[in-house]
Amino acid sequence: MADEPNDLLQGTLELLVLKALSLGAMHGWGIGQRIDLLSNDVFKVHQGSLYPALQRMLRKGWVKAEWRMSENNRRARYYLLTRLGERQLAAETSSWQRASGAINEILRVQLAPGGA
Repeated sequence: MADEPNDLLQGTLELLVLKALSLGAMHGWGIGQRIDLLSNDVFKVHQGSLYPALQRMLRKGWVKAEWRMSENNRRARYYLLTRLGERQLAAETSSWQRASGAINEILRVQLAPGGA
């Protein structure tokens, strides 16, 4: 059970998509595969969540899309990170590191022997 892929934590999908696109333009299916690979298959990105997230990110101006030929010689919609998206990635990364650091600190707390 511990080796089963997990759903993404709420609010992390857009951060992970921004990070995946910071590595290069990619079509939707490839973005999901890239996140799965980068997480060592810990997270599984569902296409039903990914495409609505991409649409939100297009509306916010964090990504742009263009049609290209895929590695399979098929026409596919590729997504690219914009300058605004790069700034959003930096802000969300900073926020995530601050929050996860605080959670790690809380998890390290132990009671002294005999303490309550």
